[in-house]
This record gives sequence, C-alpha cells and structure tokens, in this order.
Amino acid sequence: MAQWETVIGLEIHAQLATKSKIFSGASTAYGAEPNTQACAVDLGLPGVLPVLNEDAVYKAVIFGMAIEAHIAPYSVFARKNYFYPDLPKGYQISQMDLPIVGIGHIDIEVDGETKRIGVTRAHLEEDAGKSLHESFHGLSGIDLNRAGTPLLEIVSEPDLRSAKEAVAYMRTLHELVRYLGICDGNMQEGSFRCDANVSVRPKGQAEFGTRAEIKNINSFKFVEKAINHEIARQIELIENGGTVVQETRLYDSVKDETRSMRSKEEANDYRYFPDPDLLPVHISEDFKAQIKAELPELPKAKKQRFKTEYALDDENATILTSSRPLADYFEAVVKQSGCEAKLCANWMTGTLSAALNKAGLDIIDSPVNEQRFASLLARIADNTISGNIAKQVFEALWQGTDTTDEIIEAQGLKQITDTGAIEAIITEIIAANAKQVEQYRGGNEKMFGFFVGQVMKAMQGKANPAEVNKILNAKLS
Repeated sequence: MAQWETVIGLEIHAQLATKSKIFSGASTAYGAEPNTQACAVDLGLPGVLPVLNEDAVYKAVIFGMAIEAHIAPYSVFARKNYFYPDLPKGYQISQMDLPIVGIGHIDIEVDGETKRIGVTRAHLEEDAGKSLHESFHGLSGIDLNRAGTPLLEIVSEPDLRSAKEAVAYMRTLHELVRYLGICDGNMQEGSFRCDANVSVRPKGQAEFGTRAEIKNINSFKFVEKAINHEIARQIELIENGGTVVQETRLYDSVKDETRSMRSKEEANDYRYFPDPDLLPVHISEDFKAQIKAELPELPKAKKQRFKTEYALDDENATILTSSRPLADYFEAVVKQSGCEAKLCANWMTGTLSAALNKAGLDIIDSPVNEQRFASLLARIADNTISGNIAKQVFEALWQGTDTTDEIIEAQGLKQITDTGAIEAIITEIIAANAKQVEQYRGGNEKMFGFFVGQVMKAMQGKANPAEVNKILNAKLS
C-alpha cells in the first residue's frame, strides 16, 4: 500500500434534538409504535403545506458558529426527487445550491498531532421513513415515524487520508454536537450516522481516484473496518488490472466486507429544484448575535482550561471533557468537595467510571450524584476514612440513599488516627513475627508490606496508612 494514497470524505447525518419534526408538529420521540407519529404533512397528503421548525434552524446555526463556518444570510430548501417506498412524497426536502452553513473546519488529533479538516457545508433536510424486512415472510414493512425528522447533513472536504483519521473526525463531531445539545448522538437509534466516500490514487497524483460511497455506517468501529476493507478492495482491483466503478456500497459487519448496492447517482439524477411550498430562509444579524451569545465553552477550549486551571494531565483532561455532563459533574465535585482536583479526577476516571461502565450507564444517570460523590471525597481528604474504606462507602452510596456520613457512622468505618492505638497493635505484631522482623532487618524490604498488611488486618482496614507507615518505620529500623 506504500505507493497508494487514500482520499476520504465523510457525510455525517446528525438528527437534531427537536421535539417536533422539521416541517410538521408531529413528535420525534424514539420508540413509538410504527406509523403512530406520522401526520398528514409527513405523509405528503394532498392539500398540506410544510412549515419550517425554527428550532432546527437555531441548531444548524449554532453548529455553524462552533466550526467557525460561514452562516448564509439567505438559504433555500429544494426538492430532491427519487422514488423509494419509505419516501411518502416521492421527494425529500433538502438543500442544494444555498445551504444554511457554508465552509468551516474541524480540528482533529491523531497520534498526538493536530490536523485541520475542512467542512464543505452543513445543510438541513428531512429524514425518510424506515423499511423493515424482518418477520414479514418475504415482504417489507414501512414505518414512517421517522419521516420528516430534522437532520443536519455535515459534509467534509476530502481531507482525510486514513480510516484512523476518519474515526477521529467522526468522534470529534460526535462530541461537538452533544456539547452543543443539538443531537443526542445515539448511534444505536440512528441519531448519528455516516456515509464514507473512499478512493485511492497513486502517491503524488493530483487527480482524485474514482470513489465509492459506503452508506449508513452507525458505529466508530464499523467506520474504521468498512473504510479499511474498501481501501484494500480498490487497491487489489486496480493492481489486478480492473477499474473502480463509482457506486454506492453497503458494509456487512458480519462478513466484514462492502458489497455493491447501486450505481452512484449524480446531483442531476435527483432533478433538484427549489421547493415552491417553502419560503427562503433569512438569517438576521440579531438572530446570529443571540445564538453566538448562547454558544457554550467548546470541548477543545474546555480541555485546555482543565489542564491549566486544575493542573490535570492530558489523559485525564481528555476523558473528563469527553462529554459536557461529565465535565460539569467534575467541576461540581471539585467545588463542593473542596478537594484537590487531582483526587477528584482520579476517583472519577477510576472508581466512578468503572461502576458506570459495568452498569452501562452515562454520567447523567449515575446513582451517585455530584453532591454525594463530593462528600465521599471530602471524607478521604480530611482523613475520616482511608482510600480503601472509601471504596466500601462508594459501593453503599451506589446501592442506597444514605449519605457518606450516615454510612460511615452506621458501619463504624471511621479511620483510626490514634497513634497510641496503632502503636500498640504494631508492637504486638512485631513481637509475634520475630522471623519476619529478622528477614526485614536482613535486607528483605518486601517484608515491610507484610507488616502493613498485618496491621491493617488487625485494625479492619481503619488505621491511617500514613501513621502505620511512620510508626512501622520507627519500630523496625
């Protein structure tokens, strides 16, 4: 593959988190019974007229501002004409010549290096319905609940040069739309999906190769696999004397291969023309100013602030700013606990993260809220409990509704800091383990851990570790 260069462009479809559809008042809620959320407008019945959802426009503009893109003062909706069973009107309302968001950019990080990826455009459109092929015994069912759901299609420049870069770009966009609150990013429900345009060319050649488009990939893992498979397929085809055909392909995750779906259409195949039922959209300077004022701190800026303000390393800062709710939780814990940020970060990326992953929960669904978690860390910081005992308290917090202090009191977990009591236990243990004392004093430093373990066992893990180490050092030296 050394003599070949890959060229990739992605088209991301982000479902906008509006309560109603882009041109009707029907609900966008996921999971309803088939065909119960498709109104007369969505079905394209005679005599109905679409009305643009202002919230969809707001979400498109705030995205455009976040990627420093040109916001069109004047944009137009068009009809994209094609026939498919899940497209009730026989056309999809989209944007062609005058999209709402113009040229912008996304910065990605790959192998420690930053690369700027151009965004050609982002346009508003309505989603189609869904064809269902299971359990219909040779037939297909059509669910039109999704028809009319607002989408923002984000089209990249062909600036990506590997599957790894494509995944980094997709992840960065996924993080951004969730930060902005414009898309829930739920890939399992189809809220965030990707079409990948892939081609190869000899290194040094200026002209692009013939591209194939891989449709509707809905996971980061599958994007990487689909692109890598397609790269290998095209190179093998060319090297064996064949020619790459411009076409649309599907990725089969079971067989880990792409297969031909249909020849790739050009824009003129869709017979685009301005939708006569929808007025042009005018974006005023006042509207843009209002949205700009509401733009939140973006992931890149937040990550840099966390590194500076909280003295976090790059890994912890990256993890804790990977979602806006997670970052908000961290800052609330630091503020409410009064602890060092490093302690809060370590417990969040360690114990809390492990519990959430095991339960399959996001931070917003954590049984331990910011206040309860902060109180646990405060008790570690003031030496009321040790780090090991704190894990026991965390389990109780996770399972129940008692506070940290109530759990410590009820279970008698308060750390023993009485040096006299600790010294008495250590004296007994040293007297009972003369052989181990001799080994330690003979140079076997590992025996120190043996004594620490014996003391902790005797004191049920409640002894202050710093005091134990200090007294043991003095007694054994």
